[in-house]
Amino acid sequence: MTIYQQLLERQKANDPIKVGVIGAGQMGFGMIAQIATIPGMAVAGISDIRLDYAQVAADAYRTGSEKSNDVLVTTDFKEVIHHESVDVVVDATGVTEVGAKIALETLIAKKQLVLLNVEIDVTIGPLMHKLYQSAGLVYTGSDGDEPAATVELFEFAKSMGMEVLVAGKGKNNKLRVDANPSSCEKEAAEKHMAPHMLAAFQDGTKTMAEMNLLSNAIGFVPDKVGMHGISGDVDSVIQDLNLKENGGVLEKFGVVEYVDGLAPGVFVIVKGQNEGVRNELNYLMKKGERDHHLLYRPFHLASLETPVTIAKAVLQQDHAIVPLGAPISETVAVTKKDIAVGEKLDGIGGYCVRGVLETHSDMKENGHIPIGLISGEVVARRPIKAGTFITEEDVTLDESTTVWQLRKLQDSTFDK
Repeated sequence: MTIYQQLLERQKANDPIKVGVIGAGQMGFGMIAQIATIPGMAVAGISDIRLDYAQVAADAYRTGSEKSNDVLVTTDFKEVIHHESVDVVVDATGVTEVGAKIALETLIAKKQLVLLNVEIDVTIGPLMHKLYQSAGLVYTGSDGDEPAATVELFEFAKSMGMEVLVAGKGKNNKLRVDANPSSCEKEAAEKHMAPHMLAAFQDGTKTMAEMNLLSNAIGFVPDKVGMHGISGDVDSVIQDLNLKENGGVLEKFGVVEYVDGLAPGVFVIVKGQNEGVRNELNYLMKKGERDHHLLYRPFHLASLETPVTIAKAVLQQDHAIVPLGAPISETVAVTKKDIAVGEKLDGIGGYCVRGVLETHSDMKENGHIPIGLISGEVVARRPIKAGTFITEEDVTLDESTTVWQLRKLQDSTFDK
């Protein structure tokens, strides 16, 4: 039975999936509005640090829906998580410390968790997935986010027996490594986004984290630190994302990558593994005689697709994207500007640091710090030049934060 058919059955039985949403910003608001029109699903609670945001989202839900259920509106996410009517929790905050607390609290409440918070997933996702599995619960990233959309293409290709060489996404914004909330303020207002959120997109942190999540889910790694980030289209990328000896930029296959020019889509580059498949690919793809082909999804619908993941989690105890196990890649902190001794560092989307993708083994060898741990009171021990990969010799991390404590537990669980 399909998900849609299962939702229709829940609707007919007057037993909708009851969703609790934490974070009523752009992503959370869009998802709440979408649930208003979905059969067999209802919003039961909304939490945001700004009560007016939560209330506006609840009003939009009621306006767009024929459903008459009560909606809890609060600034306390624990009230939503522990609300007796809530079956599944969605974290739409994008904040690592809040995400860590939500993940732990939802586990304690014995409820499924769907993440629109890539930032926390790449910081402690391997640990949380393991803990949720042990409890018989679903912990998952979201359909519609680029990592899960790419996994869908990857598994589609692998299910047909194809060899996948490269997997990745288009980048929506030109890379500006020094972007900060001030430089983004005007554009963010026009796009109805928080300035720090847009800064995280523009400075590359979001792209690095998204490809980090993809890496942890399929086992591919960045070809080099930060990836190549070439410009291209659906035809040129086939040649450019080839091995160097074949005229491309890659040292190896089995890599994650992003491309300026393919946004808002996701892609995998595949190779038929025998002559019959290669001939059929050439015939069906209508691109001439090629050794490699691009499977491309020209869109991702972000939070509008999250309800599909909610339904998977509750109806099928299934996921959209989860880590394979131990961390494979990491998004580490690099300074955007010169940092003075004693200066407090802000986190993702701020003025001080951006994220860059590297392998987990390189992070350990170099002593780099996951950007998700730049949270709470993080203070520079010494002057740090702009463009520096930060180590614990450079800063004092805040060991009182939940995200630091869970990351320490993750490290002790997997790094033995």
